[in-house]
Amino acid sequence: MSNEIQYRFPDGFWWGSAASATQTEGAADIDGKGKNIWDHWYEAEPNRFFEGVGPQDTSQFYYKYKEDITLMKEIGHNSFRMSISWSRLIPNGIGEVNPKAVEFYNNVINEFIENGVEPFVGLFHFDMPMELQNIGGWANREVVDAYETYARTCFELFGDRVKKWFTHNEPIVPVEGGYLYDFHYPNEVDFGKAVQVGYHTLLASAKAIKGYRESGQDGKIGIVLNLTPSYPRSQHPADVKASILADAIFNRSFLDPSVKGEFPAELVQILKEEGFMPVIVDGDLDIIKNNTVDILGVNYYQPRRVKAKENMPNPEAPFMPDRYFDNYVMPGRKMNPHRGWEIYEKGIYDILTNLRENYGNIECFISENGMGVEGEEKFRDENGIIQDDYRIEFIQEHLKWVHKAIQEGSSVKGYHLWTFMDNWSWSNAYKNRYGFVSVNLNKDGERTIKKSGQWIKTVSENNGF
Repeated sequence: MSNEIQYRFPDGFWWGSAASATQTEGAADIDGKGKNIWDHWYEAEPNRFFEGVGPQDTSQFYYKYKEDITLMKEIGHNSFRMSISWSRLIPNGIGEVNPKAVEFYNNVINEFIENGVEPFVGLFHFDMPMELQNIGGWANREVVDAYETYARTCFELFGDRVKKWFTHNEPIVPVEGGYLYDFHYPNEVDFGKAVQVGYHTLLASAKAIKGYRESGQDGKIGIVLNLTPSYPRSQHPADVKASILADAIFNRSFLDPSVKGEFPAELVQILKEEGFMPVIVDGDLDIIKNNTVDILGVNYYQPRRVKAKENMPNPEAPFMPDRYFDNYVMPGRKMNPHRGWEIYEKGIYDILTNLRENYGNIECFISENGMGVEGEEKFRDENGIIQDDYRIEFIQEHLKWVHKAIQEGSSVKGYHLWTFMDNWSWSNAYKNRYGFVSVNLNKDGERTIKKSGQWIKTVSENNGF
């Protein structure tokens, strides 16, 4: 391997990774933590979780955070995105703050800073407190107010040290999972409710941003969106229209209001025509308009490929977004066979170019990108190291496109892999491994750095490869 740096990144580029509270902390009912929807759903339907593994154990970050942060530093991280568990900090979602949680998050944040790893902190990562889900979760406007109070509490407690805040992670996912496609609790199929949930989530984000600006703190606040470029099968007008509508529903629904303060006209038109407009209270749209993000996290895994609808939907079937398009399987696409996802590295460049050309070149960073692989143990060598060359290649090929976007003037400030260490992945549990560091569940969560972890250390040290 030649030591010549072909792809050099700007000074101060953020090298690191991302994870969430529910997926890594464990200690799900310890030290006063309240239940969230995952704790509840696992109790109710453990069979929905891969090999019956639930959120109570996960990767034990609650106990091993010092060891983990030392390892992050060791593999060259200068930044890391974590999330705060709302139900750990405020067990019922509203009301009393849990002092044990304050102590834990203070310890974690201080440990990051002492190790020279900047903590980026997310407020909501799919983990609605169960007490609030019982009154409807994001479908209930009271939860917007509860979230605003929670956000302001976090700024007050931790904002003196945390200077990068994110209101939501992938807010379209709880909408899709919880209210359309049955892969998150509460497993409802109700398009009208899905729209209201999405609307309230956005309003909550804007209110948290307003709260942050009113706190007088000097950091940045943004949102993390999973942007999935919608590529049409062809340039035929019907295919192009299908891709525009898919983009409006899955990307611009959150991107436009977060960055521009307004909703995409195509989406509003559909909601009006089909009778699915959310309940909007006077003053809401001004709050959304006036409280846009400072910074955008971009999660990118795979493209969306669509074509014009081929068959008319069954009028009796529930209303779904794919009333406007069909998914398209492109011949010859490159696949990650473990996850069943297409690998299309140029997608990351197309997203960054779109942000540069159409969203005021907003300051952004790649907040997640990664490759989940099942059965990684088979790649462990005689020295105990997982030889994940496929992950190194995956990261490298995406970084080349990020580099090209930077050369063309994109204000992308960093790259965080999903994830630092193998973690519990919602209903997939530990099926697919994503980490720079392996977690051996049979050996009390023993950590070992994979080949990709050693590789990213040199990338970070050289600020390029």
